[in-house]
Amino acid sequence: MTGQGRVPGPDHPITIEPTGARVVARVGGRVVADTGAALTLREASYPPVQYVPLSDVDPALLSPTPTTTYCPYKGTATYRTLTVDGAELVDALWVYEDPYPAVARIAGHAAFYPDKVEVAVEPS
Repeated sequence: MTGQGRVPGPDHPITIEPTGARVVARVGGRVVADTGAALTLREASYPPVQYVPLSDVDPALLSPTPTTTYCPYKGTATYRTLTVDGAELVDALWVYEDPYPAVARIAGHAAFYPDKVEVAVEPS
């Protein structure tokens, strides 16, 4: 398992597919990310998560935090704070900079906490 992480399988499936639609993330009415290149990650029984290319998140709103978390299937996630209209949403999104090989496609993509950011899959 060194450097590879746990491998998804029948007991803990993970799939990553292109979303195939526009994904827009908003805080209040403010668009913080807008992309046609999102990936949908489905993991075990968890709700699907939209992973947006970090390059499609407004960089003026982002600041790194010292927070990290570890997933045995994906690796170490780093976090960012979103500052929108003077309000700081601490650790509102996470990024796997160097995910394990089984989920390498999410490298450089950001996911948002749904209680902090509204993420909508919209018709293209």
